[in-house]
Amino acid sequence: MILFQTLRNYKKEYLAKDLLTGIVIAAVSIPISMGYAEVSGISPIYGLYGSVFPILFFALFSTSPQFIFGVDAAPAAIVGAALSTMGIAAGSDEALLYVPMIALFTGLWLLLFFFLKAGKLVDYISSPVMGGFISGIAVTIILMQIPKILGSSSGSGELFELAEHIYHAAMHIHPLSVILGIISLVIIVASSKIIPKFPIAIVIMIIGVILTCVFHVDEYGVKLLAQVEPGMPKLVLPAFTQVDIVNVAGRSLIVAIVVMAETLLSENNFAFRNGYKIEDNREVLACGAGNIAAAFVGCCPVNGSISRTSMNDQYGGKTQLVSIVAAFMLIMLLLFGTGFIGYLPVPVLTAIVISALMKVVEWHLAKRLFQVSRNEFYIFAAAFLGVLILGTIYGVFIGIILSFVAVILRQTNPPRTFLGKVPEKEGFYDRNRNSYACEIEGVKMYQFSESLFFANIKIFQEDIENSIEKDTKAVIVDMSTVTNIDITAADRLDMLVKNFEKRGINFYLTEHRDTVNEQLRQFGLGYLIEKGHVRRTITSALHDMGISEPYPLKGLDENGKNKIHSILAEEENTLEEFAWAFGDDAVNQIEKLTHAIIQQINQIPQLEKLVEEGFEGKLESWKWLGAIDEDELVRRIELHMDELPAELLTQRNKTIIWMLLEKRRKRIKEHLLKEAPEELEKLEAYRAKLEKRLEKQNPEAARRLHEWEAKAK
Repeated sequence: MILFQTLRNYKKEYLAKDLLTGIVIAAVSIPISMGYAEVSGISPIYGLYGSVFPILFFALFSTSPQFIFGVDAAPAAIVGAALSTMGIAAGSDEALLYVPMIALFTGLWLLLFFFLKAGKLVDYISSPVMGGFISGIAVTIILMQIPKILGSSSGSGELFELAEHIYHAAMHIHPLSVILGIISLVIIVASSKIIPKFPIAIVIMIIGVILTCVFHVDEYGVKLLAQVEPGMPKLVLPAFTQVDIVNVAGRSLIVAIVVMAETLLSENNFAFRNGYKIEDNREVLACGAGNIAAAFVGCCPVNGSISRTSMNDQYGGKTQLVSIVAAFMLIMLLLFGTGFIGYLPVPVLTAIVISALMKVVEWHLAKRLFQVSRNEFYIFAAAFLGVLILGTIYGVFIGIILSFVAVILRQTNPPRTFLGKVPEKEGFYDRNRNSYACEIEGVKMYQFSESLFFANIKIFQEDIENSIEKDTKAVIVDMSTVTNIDITAADRLDMLVKNFEKRGINFYLTEHRDTVNEQLRQFGLGYLIEKGHVRRTITSALHDMGISEPYPLKGLDENGKNKIHSILAEEENTLEEFAWAFGDDAVNQIEKLTHAIIQQINQIPQLEKLVEEGFEGKLESWKWLGAIDEDELVRRIELHMDELPAELLTQRNKTIIWMLLEKRRKRIKEHLLKEAPEELEKLEAYRAKLEKRLEKQNPEAARRLHEWEAKAK
């Protein structure tokens, strides 16, 4: 195993940026690590201890060139909340025993995950669960910190206990502490938007120290951090006999899962963004080593830091030399610069912690989920509220359980449809999405887009049984997306086939993978294959019924024309490619394409030269459209001609453009007359229908176009 892997083949041009970025990371880590250490229930100095050896051990094993490890929000919050639920006071001697032990067991769990190669477990923790969980923790810590801004001690417990603590703190508010805290918070938040790369937290700390040294704010009742003795951290031995090992092991398992999940998800995100690869399992080992190192210096569990890694990315750090430099700078601080810590006002440090936590709350994810996936939003909200109201452990379990429920619900109501045949086209089409897809006489073709198991087989059965009509002679199931069946589904299939046999209806399973056939044999349904109920393709099943092309289709008039028009989107447009791709939003998408083509027309030089040859070859946007679809698109462009730029919209150019468009429509008609005369009647009918639709959608534009056309002719 290669150690310090990211330093192999080091390039000298990296050195300057790595050194500078390491100094910046060290500076930023001072207030953040101290604040999070306090959140976890131990003295702030242990945050500095946890920013030396744990970072070095992570860099020793990590394959990520830019990820930064250290004291971070989520583990600190879980530990702080755990102490609260166990009735252990923050900063107490008991807390100093429990917190390093939780860090030690976190490291041991991570080592076990490494040997089990369990990094892939992260794939089973959804973004809504993780986002809700982390956001709930962050908000919980913010609520814990608010009383310190008000001049009291930090709160503990869950939402209702914290709210009560904030209320009592507000009854004994210390005005100067509030002023210092709020001003610091406002400056940090504003600066993060205006000058995001500037380490404003360091400046705020320095200002806080100056306020103490020059104006003696402590004499006015503002609390200061406790004085810290200079020197390197002392070795802390595990207190196995002085803590509840079962409780510690259980709490640390949650921490280990969160550390692994958050670190791996974030590392892979940065790796993908910057074009390099990491070894997931090595990263689990690196996290384990870092947490064991944290335990032996008395610190809380440590984690990959998204905020500090983002800063590393901004400043251009290239390798883990950044972490080594940051650790060295913090060693210098511990040896020679701890004196300033005792001059730091608590409200100032609290403001720094709150500002960092505000970035951890994933409101943007919640907003996005609310817009695109309500079910996943509810999972996010459940994990968030579970943590906030019930505590971290319950929040995790609620989120994970709801994730599995969502998966099951999604699989129990999968996409499914009945298929039909489009005249003169190959293949079979979704009848709900294609107005021209006709049912083959006497045949129901059903497509089910999910593996069959106990929770969805009833829907499968009911869909098919409810579709049966008096003239139905066969049911053909397209199982191309079915990769697995369970015994409940197999038994129900058996009953379904036998029921249809009694009614004289042939039943076929088609298009599936051969592994499904193996499962059918295992479940005792091999007779379905032997009796011909299993066919490789839909076509072979039809041939078994004695049905071959041209298939007898239902829904055609006496002339063989399609009478069926069922799709909602097609009530407003005839562009089937758009209807298939965009559903009910098809009209808006057609309008977007129309505007795009108008822009292309604007960029065509010397339009007059195109009058003879036509400009359809100059426009790539509609080459893939069929004749009727293209005809509609051309007409829509004519409707929007008033949107052309003023310099192009002269009477002459407008006439030229109209001539070119009308010439294209004429060529479409001539092409159909020559190649597909039976479609010409359909084109004329659609043109009349289109005019009515366009007049309904944009009556004013349609009126102007008709008036102009009358003058032009």
